[in-house]
Amino acid sequence: MIRKLGALGLLTLGCGSDWQNDQGYAKPGDGQTPDETPASTDHPVGLQAVGNHLEDEAGNVISLRGVNRSGTEYKCVQGGMFDGPNDEKSVAAIASWHVNAVRVPLNETCWLGINGVPQANSGDAYKQAIVDYVGLLHKYSLIPILELHWTAPGEEKAISQPLVPDLDHAPDMWADVAATFAADTGVIFEPFNEPVYDRLFPGDPEGAWACWRDGCTVPERTNNDGTVVPGFEAAGIQDLLDAIRTAEAEAGTPSHFVLQGGLEYSNDLSGWLEHQPDDPESNLGAAWHIYNFNRCTTTTCFDGAPAEIAATMPLVATEIGQNDCQGAFVTGVMDWLDAHEAGYLAWSWNAFGECQAGSSSHAWSLVQDYYSARPNSDYAQAIHDRLVPGE
Repeated sequence: MIRKLGALGLLTLGCGSDWQNDQGYAKPGDGQTPDETPASTDHPVGLQAVGNHLEDEAGNVISLRGVNRSGTEYKCVQGGMFDGPNDEKSVAAIASWHVNAVRVPLNETCWLGINGVPQANSGDAYKQAIVDYVGLLHKYSLIPILELHWTAPGEEKAISQPLVPDLDHAPDMWADVAATFAADTGVIFEPFNEPVYDRLFPGDPEGAWACWRDGCTVPERTNNDGTVVPGFEAAGIQDLLDAIRTAEAEAGTPSHFVLQGGLEYSNDLSGWLEHQPDDPESNLGAAWHIYNFNRCTTTTCFDGAPAEIAATMPLVATEIGQNDCQGAFVTGVMDWLDAHEAGYLAWSWNAFGECQAGSSSHAWSLVQDYYSARPNSDYAQAIHDRLVPGE
């Protein structure tokens, strides 16, 4: 049975150094000798949506600025757990960019230990790896955002990013994640990475948004190669949020702050407010993904639904990126988000090699390696310079 308090229970508590992030939380160490660094007892907890911003239990306003650490969504089904190191020195390197949040993708079949994923990479072993990593992030006063990235219905193994979450397993996974981190209200949940319910309802945005919230049936389809893909029941965001809140209620612990993106790979927020899930805890915010190749990429679009949301509830762009190795687009995006007091996290803190424009992986590498934290491209430099101005 995985412990409920997370990895914090195994860390030796002590005082941090005098390094502080924007909210005043002490961050221990300088990244040079992380193994000698005592654990911080001073990381944000009790995260709560208050109006259009996020606060901790002491009433400090938390402006999320961070990166995505990709790998835990796919390595467990390929052989392994993390793509690259997950030790303390690598976390210290992330903290050196002065971020306060790290988004960690999850794999549904690995978390639940089902559908043929090797035992060494799934179930309790996978959960423990995530719990331990969350503990390391907390040690550096970083806020983990746990999000469901790869799923699969029925007896399928989650080996890719799907269009929609499945009702078969996604609610069960979130109930277990919420129970695992019940006592850790310094963790944020993002129920589903990039919904594409609109593909199921071409020309019918109302149907797509209704399915986004309440779920629907995904029909059987035939691939171009003639293979038949069975239909399944898609979970709605309400199903996933309900699973989280029920688990919290059963544990008797406070609620976690939850973020959720909209349609078109979380780029379309046009129907978010009208169809937002019912949250009895009122601890909900909107996630947003913005890349240079998305449909909503202009200030005119940003000033529509995203601006309306940012004035109403917390808005966090949990993925921003640019696939041409340049930095002008993301600079404009960060300018807009800063002006609207919205959060953002760059994709992704990985060292996949020299930046290659248009590449599905090499265009996104923020660092040359996991320990030096040197920016890998003009894109990465633009992110770095915004997070660490004047360095």
